[in-house]
Formats: sequence, structure tokens, C-alpha cells
Amino acid sequence: MQVTHDSRKYNHHYMRYLKLVSVICFSFFQFRSGAQQPTVKVLESGKRVSIRGLSVVNNDIIWVSGSNGAVGRSTDGGVTWGWITVTGYEKKDFRDIEAFDENTAIIMGVSEPAVILKTKDGGKSWKKVFEDNTKGMFLDAMDFREESKAMPLGIVVGDPINNKLFYAFTIDGGDTWKKNDDTTQQALATGEAMFASSGTNVVFTHFTDETLPPVLLVTGGKRSNLRDISSSKKRILDSLPMMQGLESTGANSIAVHAFEKKAVIVGGNFSKDSIGSENCVLVSFGKKGIKMTTPKISPHGYRSCVIYLTKDNLVTCGTSGIDISKDGGRKWKLISKESFHVCRKAKNGDAVFLAGGNGRIARLVMP
Repeated sequence: MQVTHDSRKYNHHYMRYLKLVSVICFSFFQFRSGAQQPTVKVLESGKRVSIRGLSVVNNDIIWVSGSNGAVGRSTDGGVTWGWITVTGYEKKDFRDIEAFDENTAIIMGVSEPAVILKTKDGGKSWKKVFEDNTKGMFLDAMDFREESKAMPLGIVVGDPINNKLFYAFTIDGGDTWKKNDDTTQQALATGEAMFASSGTNVVFTHFTDETLPPVLLVTGGKRSNLRDISSSKKRILDSLPMMQGLESTGANSIAVHAFEKKAVIVGGNFSKDSIGSENCVLVSFGKKGIKMTTPKISPHGYRSCVIYLTKDNLVTCGTSGIDISKDGGRKWKLISKESFHVCRKAKNGDAVFLAGGNGRIARLVMP
């Protein structure tokens, strides 16, 4: 068929039109893609308190704890906050907190001496349920497993004493605690310890397979390991393929997805928090043992806390920013350079909150 000059001109303009439309569509979808990322909404800031304890009961009830004896509570999703300084503990650093409802919570004071306090009236009064004056005692983290709402199981871990791991259990919701005797405690390597950075380096796994460890611990420092500290089996599961060798390096946090039988571990070097490598490990548990891999794209710096939102979606935070993953931790994307110590998802709900220095509390607003 013979092509006339007019038809060639028409085709030229038509192709230019298609190109313009494709550019507009690409730009639009790029904009929409960016808009689909979570954003950080700061709810509270400016207080002289470093917050490392965060517990989210549901979308409305949030508790935090930190330095200078401070405890905060919100019952309206973080819109308003009530703050107290625990009487008699005005200089205590409460680096972890576990809340069960709007009235009941447990706080962990790390040292000098190490204490655990419990309130049943929304923080108006506190009962000391644990105290240890042992030289070198320093508590790092707690975790609880709700076998029943009335009697949750709990564990607290602390830095090694005489080179052995310290931990204590509760079977009555934290009303009483029992320390493991010296003969059943694991010996740690020289320079191996834990970080009290977010209260998340020990976790009940909730695995239903009895061959898998019910309690996992990640350590850091000069040696960084994944450990099984259950009552029946006490052993190193594996050395972690992440930054270690210095007192400031190693694992800080572990999150476990029980149904998928997998976990994500984060850490790095908190003294050089912008290093975005050797700071994350992906773990899968199977009948033939455990398998560890590292991400294709790591979190963009030192990270002190990690949580699962779904089996594929995760959030991790640290002093140099916040990352998200949508593929189970294989690739991470930086969404904010704002500094936070801890992030937690509601136990009964979908809200996600973060907390950090200068009394900063924020909500992760999902698209």
C-alpha cells in the first residue's frame, strides 16, 4: 500500500502522542508507588527521656518506659498521653515494658539494683516483684507468652554473671520470679553478651512442633550467636553471619513468625550506625535443622528492633532510620532517616508504633 505524506505526518504525531501518554502514565504510577509507602507520624516528643520499652496491647492502649523513671500510657491510640515518674525510682532506666491491658503492666529496671515492678491500677502504684543486687547484674529484655490471660509465662534475661547467662522465669504473670540455678545456665564466650536496646533479643517462639526451641535468644558483642535457652535443651544453635568482634557489634533483636517457622534478626554496630551491611540475618527452621541467609538488600544501617506485620511484611528501626521489607526480609527499603529505638505492632490489632530518644513516640501510618 502506498503511504502518502499526510499519513506519514499523522503516524508521526500519533507516535509522539503515545510517547507522551506513556511518560505521563509512568510518572503517575511512580508517584502512586511512592505514595503507597508507610509514613511516620510523630505523636509525642520533647521529653527528657530515652524510650526503649514499648508495648502495644491493641490499637488504643500503648505503654512506654524509659530513663529517669518514666512511664507513659495512652488509651486513645496515642492522641493523648499520661506520664508518671515511678516513686522511689526517679533515676532508674526502665528499658523494657510488657502491658496486658490498660491497667496491668510490668517494667524492667536494668541495674543498681536490677528490679522488676508491676502495676495493676494503670501506674498509680507499683509493686516490686523482683530484685537482684548481684555485682554486674544488668537486665536486658523480657518476653511473655500468654498461655492464659490470667497466668502468662514470662522470661527475663541479663548480661552474663561469672561468664554464664542470667535468666529468670515467671509462671504467674510476673507476680513472682525464679532464677535458674548456676548449674543449668549456659556459659557464654568471652565478650559475648546482650544489648538492652529494645527489649527484643529474647522471644517465645510459639512453635507448635515440640522439636523446635520454645525460647530463642540472640547475643552480641565480640561474639554473636543464636541460642536455645529452653529448660530441656541449652545450646548454641549457630553463630550469626553478621557484624561482630567489637563490644558495640552483633545482634540486637529477633522476631519470629511461628506459623512460617522463620525468624529475622537485626543488629550491626551501634557506634557506627550508618553501616548498611552485615546487620540482618534470615532464619528458617526445619526438620533437618536451621538455615541462615543474608538479605539481597540489607537494612540501611544499624537496627535495634525488628517486627513482623505479616509473613512477608516487616519493619525494622534504629538510630539511623526505618526500613521496611515486603518479601520476608530479602530486600529492605529505607522509608525514613528518623531515629527510633523500638517498634511494636499491636498484639490485638494492626497499629504500629515506634519510640526513641527525647521522648519521641510515633505511629507508622500504613497506606
